[in-house]
Amino acid sequence: GETGGEWWTNTGQDRARREYDLREGRSPDGPFDPLVYFFHDVPEHIVKEAMAGEPPQSGTPFEQPWPLSAWPDVPTTVLSSREDRLFPVEFQTRVARERLGITPETLPGGHLVALSRPEELAAVLDR
Repeated sequence: GETGGEWWTNTGQDRARREYDLREGRSPDGPFDPLVYFFHDVPEHIVKEAMAGEPPQSGTPFEQPWPLSAWPDVPTTVLSSREDRLFPVEFQTRVARERLGITPETLPGGHLVALSRPEELAAVLDR
């Protein structure tokens, strides 16, 4: 019954990001900069293309409650990027363990690992 918006607060994402920013020497109180949190390790030519226009994003996942009482009984793997500045790897590991009983597999890269390290991600997904 939790909404995507409630998830952020319930899991402590803000606190985790703040602590990570402080450890990394970034001000946690500055304005949110997508270049810092999403694109810090993405090749420049991809950043330019991505920043050329922002596709509309639905607010529905943040407003509507999760419709199931539990995660479905399906094979599930959690992948966490070690340099993710929005969802620090320690945060991802804790949430995956608490909510799914799974220890994530970590790989190099930031929040947009599919753009910054597509070959490494594909290799993990292809196993």
